[in-house]
Amino acid sequence: MKIATWNVNSIRVRLPNVLKWLDAQQPDIVLLQELKTVTETFPHDAIGDLGYNCAVAGQKALNGVAVLSKSPIDIETTCLPGDPDDEQARYIEVFTCGLRVASIYLPNGNPSRDDKSDKDDKFAYKLAWMRRLVEHSRGLLSHEEAVILGGDYNVCPTDDDVHDPVSWEGDALTRDESRALFRELVWSGYTEAYAALHTTTAGAWTFWDYQRGAWTKDHGVRIDHMLLSPHAADRLVACDIDRVPRAWPKASDHTPVVCQLDD
Repeated sequence: MKIATWNVNSIRVRLPNVLKWLDAQQPDIVLLQELKTVTETFPHDAIGDLGYNCAVAGQKALNGVAVLSKSPIDIETTCLPGDPDDEQARYIEVFTCGLRVASIYLPNGNPSRDDKSDKDDKFAYKLAWMRRLVEHSRGLLSHEEAVILGGDYNVCPTDDDVHDPVSWEGDALTRDESRALFRELVWSGYTEAYAALHTTTAGAWTFWDYQRGAWTKDHGVRIDHMLLSPHAADRLVACDIDRVPRAWPKASDHTPVVCQLDD
């Protein structure tokens, strides 16, 4: 079973690339982030023509997450529990292919400092959102199911996950607080798929900024991750980063991460 996560940075702009990749790779489940469209204008028909069911939590112009599956989908929730006033479309959790899977678009959190306080509002929101994710993810383990939490976490877990740690110092993606909550999430009982199967994560970038020639210089960071519960991790066979779509015309600034589970 092949499961992928991909921040597409606007599904309508990247649709030709997404369809091309889906047709070539034929993943069983795909977790998409940063759709930048409402649910009603998500391209259900075009993706459905390739054999996928779609579960979508959209938002106008920004955010938005989805799960695509070749099997039927039962939607569990379209928002992360813990804050009924949070209207940002950043989390969708479904049951499909015998798995509980969630597509996650964690807040970026920048700027992480301002002139008035240690934590800017955006960084405070990021940390509060991560705390909610930690608490919810712990609860999911009680189901004793195969759970996959995949997406754009906007966290570089270690300095190995940044092309130039000095230039990224103080960024919300590398701040100690962000990394500590990511570790807490993993240590609560999850396996980070790519790190578990590779001796180093250095150079294993999943994101290259559009600015300053980052792609051509290979100045990237690793912020897209797949976290697996014990029942899913026991089935983990492979996890790799597909850099090919990042080189295509009109590419997303992210590229897919793909893991494989045995049956």
